[in-house]
Amino acid sequence: MILCKDCEFYSQDAEGRRRFLCDPFSTIKEAECLQKWQLLRLDMILATYQSMNAFNSRLAPLQDKIFKYINREIQDIEDSESWKTPEQTDPLDDENDKPLI
Repeated sequence: MILCKDCEFYSQDAEGRRRFLCDPFSTIKEAECLQKWQLLRLDMILATYQSMNAFNSRLAPLQDKIFKYINREIQDIEDSESWKTPEQTDPLDDENDKPLI
């Protein structure tokens, strides 16, 4: 098995960051290379998901405030328009008011 540091598609810059220039569709030398490439991609996906999750957790309090504000606005609108429609009466109450004959 070839180590990535010995491969021609691997390089390291002056700051110590690793660069993998291998392409899984054309420059893979061994089957293990593809497995390593998949692990690297999964790690990138996980890091992206974690950063997105952290960002969403910072937005959660603001979203809660917005939802509360919108609910209050909707209730205020419903209360202000309640005079337009007659109040609904419960049909069960009407049956109890009838005399039993």
